[in-house]
Amino acid sequence: MLPVVAIVGRPNVGKSTLFNALTRTRDALVADLPGVTRDRQYGISRVGERPLVLVDTGGLVSGAEGIDYLTAHQVHQAVEESTLVLFVVSARDGLTAADEEVAEVLRQKGVPVLLVANKTDGLDADVAVADFASLGLGEAAQVAAAHRRGVEKLMGRVDEFLPPAEPEEPEEDEPDRRRLAIVGRPNVGKSTLVNRLLGEERVMAFDMPGTTRDTITVQWNKNGLEYDLIDTAGVRRRAKVHDAVEKFSVIKALQAIERAHVVILVLDAREGLTDQDMTLLSHVLEQGRGLVIAVNKWDGLEDDHRKQVLDELDRKLDFVPWARRVRISALHGTGMDILLRAVNDAWESATRELPTSALTRVLIKAFEAHQPPMKQGRTARLRFAHMGGKMPPRIVVHGNRVDTVPVSYRRYLENTFIKAFKLSGTPVIIDFRSGDNPYKDRRNTLTERQVKRRKRLKKFTSRKKGR
Repeated sequence: MLPVVAIVGRPNVGKSTLFNALTRTRDALVADLPGVTRDRQYGISRVGERPLVLVDTGGLVSGAEGIDYLTAHQVHQAVEESTLVLFVVSARDGLTAADEEVAEVLRQKGVPVLLVANKTDGLDADVAVADFASLGLGEAAQVAAAHRRGVEKLMGRVDEFLPPAEPEEPEEDEPDRRRLAIVGRPNVGKSTLVNRLLGEERVMAFDMPGTTRDTITVQWNKNGLEYDLIDTAGVRRRAKVHDAVEKFSVIKALQAIERAHVVILVLDAREGLTDQDMTLLSHVLEQGRGLVIAVNKWDGLEDDHRKQVLDELDRKLDFVPWARRVRISALHGTGMDILLRAVNDAWESATRELPTSALTRVLIKAFEAHQPPMKQGRTARLRFAHMGGKMPPRIVVHGNRVDTVPVSYRRYLENTFIKAFKLSGTPVIIDFRSGDNPYKDRRNTLTERQVKRRKRLKKFTSRKKGR
């Protein structure tokens, strides 16, 4: 089991910057503002060749209420599960009352603490950290996380606090991890859905738009299957996004769609399908990801409202008939099993092996039933099909004059393959390839003997015409 090291401190001392420096990633959202980080962010760092789990946390404040109270709860959970705490303070600001309160909280937890003085660049570090000696936590490690100064020395100090390394066990082949990105507009219940699936308060859920700012990945095992649940920030219309932190949150949410295997698009049943929901859906389709549409907050609707919502979904989503729609209540746990089955069906459909013979039979039947329209008096001829890739399924169709096949016929073939192989929750991409004549536009050079023979034939035919 890997040791766990939590990064703790008051707001805006550089915890997320240090997390990114130690993990050599950009997973944690960083801005020169207090309170950017709210949920726990996990990553892997190394002391030499020895790996450890690093946890980034939100800032601790005194008298926390509302969302700050939930942030503090996340910090306490991280401290309780950690082997060592990196208590980060700002050398630039010096010792503050908030630092002393955090130190008192950590003393009560009884977890080993290593004091880290960040933002020492441009300062006489020894003088700047002298005030922190009154905390009674030993000598402070001096770093400038933004420039990675002192990071290697810090990791050497960390190694002194860790228990002896356990002998490495032989690596076992892990089953494929299924990456699920949960996306949607602000305040539709994405974090509540993550917590409901996990069965614990892993991420913050609060009745306020914009609670989740960072993209949080949580590893989860369910029924022997390995998942990566990716909780994302709510995505609003671009015209309403002015805060720099929210802009970065939106970018990370869109990157999560690109990384995911299956996307769960969460809708608010009370508000129906909005233009922003359709914009998010278009991003999912552009990336070719598996899709499950979760209609949340279904329990509180009247029967007439439910019928209205279903009619609207049927009308506006007719271009993605393959996407499963699941009615859920993340707050009460309704529909969770159905949702997970839909996700697994989407994964299995996206990774299924489709035999060439079966694909060709379906193609020929579809071609005989409905041929593509003529162009310049001729129509395309489709010969055979084979699989060109997975996630999503890519089918390569060979034939002649395939450049004349319109988009409507491509959609016809996509829907035909989806129905024939009972694919669910994944699009199908059709690639056409033409069987071009390899000797087209290539002139044949005649030998000397062929030239003489050609001349004799011309003389013979000219004499015959003269008679």
